[in-house]
Amino acid sequence: MRKTNEQTVKDALASLFKLYGLDTRMAEKKLINSWPALCGPMIAKYTRNIYINNKKLFLEIDNAVIREEIVFARESLIKKLNDEAGSEIITEIVVR
Repeated sequence: MRKTNEQTVKDALASLFKLYGLDTRMAEKKLINSWPALCGPMIAKYTRNIYINNKKLFLEIDNAVIREEIVFARESLIKKLNDEAGSEIITEIVVR
């Protein structure tokens, strides 16, 4: 009997993304899109610009009080973001 090399489309795309190094970029985009759900509606309301570069999450916050709140809760926020991604995507948060 012949062996078949069957796999689901989901598994095929996952292996293709991993082969070309796109799995990390996909996880980063997933985190950026889920930012309002992770941080809450109040913080998301004042977040103007969010992006990830070299495992650093850059945030532009308009409200000084919320900016300080993020600075104080930085470690727990990093843990929450990495738990959501399933791997270590964020090592540092830079707030502007």
